[in-house]
Amino acid sequence: MASLRRKGAVVSGRLRIQTIESKPQPLPPEPTMRQERTVQATIFEVFAQHEIGGALKTMSQWLDHQRPLVSLVAGDLRRQGLRETGRQGLSAEAVLRCALLKQQRQLSYEELAFHLEDSASFRAFARLPLAWSPKKSVLHRTISAIRPQTWETVNRALMVSAQQEKLESGTMVRIDSTVSAVLMHPPSDSTLLWDAVRVMTRLLRQAGALLGAPATPWRNRQRMAKKRARAIEYSRGKDTKRQLYRELIAATRATQAALQEAAVQLATIAGMAAERWRAQACHYLPLIERILAQSERRVLHGLAVPASEKLVSLFEPHADIIVKGTREVQYGHKLNLVAGKSGLILDVVIEAGNPADAERFLPILDRQIARCGVPPLQMAADGAYASLDNLHQAKARGVRDVAFHKKRGMTIDDMTTSRWVYRKLRNFRAGIEAGISCLKRAYGVARCTWRGLDRFKAYIWSAVVAHNLTLLARLKPT
Repeated sequence: MASLRRKGAVVSGRLRIQTIESKPQPLPPEPTMRQERTVQATIFEVFAQHEIGGALKTMSQWLDHQRPLVSLVAGDLRRQGLRETGRQGLSAEAVLRCALLKQQRQLSYEELAFHLEDSASFRAFARLPLAWSPKKSVLHRTISAIRPQTWETVNRALMVSAQQEKLESGTMVRIDSTVSAVLMHPPSDSTLLWDAVRVMTRLLRQAGALLGAPATPWRNRQRMAKKRARAIEYSRGKDTKRQLYRELIAATRATQAALQEAAVQLATIAGMAAERWRAQACHYLPLIERILAQSERRVLHGLAVPASEKLVSLFEPHADIIVKGTREVQYGHKLNLVAGKSGLILDVVIEAGNPADAERFLPILDRQIARCGVPPLQMAADGAYASLDNLHQAKARGVRDVAFHKKRGMTIDDMTTSRWVYRKLRNFRAGIEAGISCLKRAYGVARCTWRGLDRFKAYIWSAVVAHNLTLLARLKPT
């Protein structure tokens, strides 16, 4: 009987045969499409009885009626190559709501992932499925896929809602400009050359590790370049600096030649890793050539380089050199903002270069007319926008009162219908300074932390949308 225990069992001297029935194997799940909206919200959605919880609830109610905006976000997710099938990921609605939470509370992706798991109000606003918390990598990949054009469309929908609820009419607007910095260190020729050597050395090391890459000897000049860059920073005397620059430029040129040779040898190597390497090399080599050319032109030949031709960052090549009055030089992009009487930011124009404010007054006015269909009745602007031509052109477009902070040869009677109206509009213009300060300090507009020009624009627009949506929730009658 003992020999039968493998297939049976002895119970009271009798054999009981155990039959093993084969269970049907479950079928693999069918591929699921990414949802645009959460089909059914959980019944446990609870917003805290706090001011922040109440604002989130009002913002959530507004988003519930914006189905076309969710479709735009879904289109951005498809455009960025995120898979439509497979494991069901964050819905497009949840991605938009998580992005607004991130900008409104100024959280990093890691902090956002924690609060989405920890806070009931955050989970209720984001419309996350029960017992599911996204990781920071998922949040980064999906939120960064939203285009700046989509954020601008969201802001226009906000303005339509504000007009329908009679919170903002757009008949009285104010204009001012500010600067948003990019994520970069203060530039100098020596630090740019050192960055170039460091990046090229990294690419050469990656080239040697590629599968099938031929062995190419090259000299690592990274340490020497770093020493020369530090010596330039702390040395005195033009002749000493010029000699150090010659050695640093020579090291950069030699490393550039080694990288170009490696690019030629890796031109026929197949594989995704080699393709990514070639893309990086093609991106950085022209920028490094610009850095070398402007350094040789300015330091060795003593020639001035126009600000429009300067490259101030190897990693943020789109950054502009901005000088406003007698203030210190800033590196980023100039923003022209249009605000209404309610404090909402009606429009933002992210400028290329550093155009004079007076040159941008009429294009901004034309954008406002195109957006609303009618010109504003009254406008207030900083003195930098003032010119007699701007005044006449604005009047010709149908603006009744135009008040510049500085008259610049114009009389009050030319600008407005009365002195009382001029004082009123001038005081009204000063209120936009508070709005700009709020955007910079509370919504991160002072410095963009996303890389690339498109991501810079998306960051600015998302901050404006978060600001306007929060303000709209406060202005709504309870």
